[in-house]
Amino acid sequence: MKELDFTGQYTLKYASSIAEFDPLQWNGMVSQDAIPFLEWEWLAALEKSGSISLKTGWQPLHLSLWKKERLLAASPLYVKYHSDGEFIWDYFFAEAAASMGRSWYPKLVGTIPATPAEGYRFLFAPEEDPRALNRTLLDAVERLCQRTGIRGVHFLFTDPAWAAWPGSLMDRAYGGWKHSRFAWENNYTDFDQYLARFNKNQRKNIKKEYGRHKEQGIELRILEGPGAGKHAFDRIFELYSLTNDKFLPWDARWVNEDFFRLCGQIYRGRTVFSEARRLKDGGEETLAMAMMFRKEDRLWGRYWGTCEDVKDLHFALCYYAPMDYCIREGIRYFDPGIGSPHKIRRGFRAAFDLSYHKFFDPFLETLFTANIGAVNQYEEENIAALNAALPLKTPPPR
Repeated sequence: MKELDFTGQYTLKYASSIAEFDPLQWNGMVSQDAIPFLEWEWLAALEKSGSISLKTGWQPLHLSLWKKERLLAASPLYVKYHSDGEFIWDYFFAEAAASMGRSWYPKLVGTIPATPAEGYRFLFAPEEDPRALNRTLLDAVERLCQRTGIRGVHFLFTDPAWAAWPGSLMDRAYGGWKHSRFAWENNYTDFDQYLARFNKNQRKNIKKEYGRHKEQGIELRILEGPGAGKHAFDRIFELYSLTNDKFLPWDARWVNEDFFRLCGQIYRGRTVFSEARRLKDGGEETLAMAMMFRKEDRLWGRYWGTCEDVKDLHFALCYYAPMDYCIREGIRYFDPGIGSPHKIRRGFRAAFDLSYHKFFDPFLETLFTANIGAVNQYEEENIAALNAALPLKTPPPR
């Protein structure tokens, strides 16, 4: 870890790897309400596996504030020369800039790599003034960009409360960009109560989708990480790879085999599998899996794969079985993962999260601000249209 600057009473340092931080110090700054992907183990699995590295276009540049040997604040940051694995798809801005002889890159990105989950924020030691440290760290981020020729800083999938703090992103005139996502909130005592929300046709359809695997002798089960063996983490990688191979060259394979292996070693406690099994040759075959992550009353779906195309198995394994699990376990929120508007027909609502952007090239600032209003309006209209298509019961007339 290298000392970068001295800001009054604090020393500013940067690290080229999350491994340069002590896990206990880092995790001591991750509050109970923060997303689990800010934890040291998740970032370490991404970086130590080589999934996220300079070779893959993610150059770690984690800034931190210290008072002597005490870590006070930190920000997971990466220098990027492309936009792959970010899930905000700013390629059209980059292409527009390039067509006018300007470069969108390099850019500094504050995000959890390859993890489109709302909740990115800076981390602060307990019993410190987080807002004061936040201002100091943001000042440092912006100075770093200006000194090194980085074109802009981009904070993705941000924690909305953090972005709205006094002196934080909104106060600093970062441009907000809305992105659609899908979410499910559990207010049910059983799966039948969830089904009762839908109109008659879709209720019948969901029952078929969630029951079709049984007709083919397939059993679904939930397997929590602490009880899962090494086989589960090996098998999910095999299935994930097989499924992504079907979509070459448009697959979104941002993590490798070592990432799944490391999750089994250092992140097992957060992991939940939804597994599809079938009897075969006197034994059992795992033919499909979904890998999810849990913290307190929230569940996030992330990876899935199958070795056989079974009608509606994706819906059963990735949506309905996790919902059923949430209802049984009292888990309040389920984020099924990004994309795929067919989630609407399964009861997920469209919502939006925000990324925030600031540019140190006046041309890029003009390009962004001149167009982001129209982009956001389109996204608002898209979200409204998706939610209008929710196949729920028509409210009774008043």
